[in-house]
Amino acid sequence: MNPLPNEWAIKHRADACAVTQRPFVAGEYFYTLLYHGADGYRREDLSEQAWQNRNENIRPFSFWKSRFEPLPTKPAEPVPKENAEQLFRRLMASDSPPASACYVLAAMLERKRVLKQVKTESRDGGRRVLMYEQGSTGDVFIVPDPQLRLDELENVQNEVGELLRGAAENG
Repeated sequence: MNPLPNEWAIKHRADACAVTQRPFVAGEYFYTLLYHGADGYRREDLSEQAWQNRNENIRPFSFWKSRFEPLPTKPAEPVPKENAEQLFRRLMASDSPPASACYVLAAMLERKRVLKQVKTESRDGGRRVLMYEQGSTGDVFIVPDPQLRLDELENVQNEVGELLRGAAENG
């Protein structure tokens, strides 16, 4: 069971500061703030100036500093890499994402430098969640750590392999 159903839908990285509306420039550092409310997560991207001038009494659920890089022109991607990301997005968008498969796919995509782990948080009850950011779009995904044991890994890898083969056949 995913402790965060449908809460992963966080808007992608902005091209401009949420406070000043000034567009970010290549190489500029900015801050991403996540706020958790009744409607899920809300993302704000702030310039360093806006970060320094913010109301520190309003505390985000999580935040991190990133370097802005404009979206690159899209080169032709090899099919397996694209299918793995599409499968990951489809599973994360489902009502009951399979936590183990999503975790393994996120690790695969991190290794291929599609996703970047930006933070790890511990939730109530000690459950860890990992926050990933998709490098080219800035989309954020919150993936629960299923606490996989070594003896479970082969079955999960086989499950992900079958899902990827199915995605390649249907894609």
